[in-house]
Amino acid sequence: MKKLFIMLLSFVAFFNSCAQKKSSSKSKSKELMGKTIYDYKVEALEEGKEINFADFKGKKILIVNTASECGFTPQYADLEKLSNEYKDKLVVIGFPANNFGGQEPGTNVEIGAFCQKNYGVTFPLAAKVSVKGDDTAPIFKYLTEKELNGVKNTTILWNFTKFLVDENGKLVDTFVSTTKPTDKAITKYLQ
Repeated sequence: MKKLFIMLLSFVAFFNSCAQKKSSSKSKSKELMGKTIYDYKVEALEEGKEINFADFKGKKILIVNTASECGFTPQYADLEKLSNEYKDKLVVIGFPANNFGGQEPGTNVEIGAFCQKNYGVTFPLAAKVSVKGDDTAPIFKYLTEKELNGVKNTTILWNFTKFLVDENGKLVDTFVSTTKPTDKAITKYLQ
């Protein structure tokens, strides 16, 4: 009888523990899903500066993981064009990353010089980050995980994946590398 009582107490304690974890997990999920892009600040490519996404409230934001030695690198020109054409309602932000084929081997200084010299980039560039794997930058976890962004899961397959965020800081949609920045799939949201 004593063994049965101890087993029953153990079961109740286990059940309560599971219920608390589930409740804690639900509240954590709700808390995370309440986030917007405005909750993020990242180091800028230019040393000592940061990009505070709250500064862009009221504008759409196009976030792109970039690389200097990729077949899609010429998209920098289209990103610059888009940035200039829609400057009143859109901010383009590039995130150099070396996750695919080692196609962004440079330092922040080298990346900045490359972008300026070859494409005249004037839109903000973040410091080099990781966009996948164990060291994924928090902002890319937010952008790629439905549990965090409330919209969709996205697997970044290559450089120049694009994430469009609305004027309220919520993810609208994502676009694969082959979708040019000036494609109607993106510009339809900017009209």
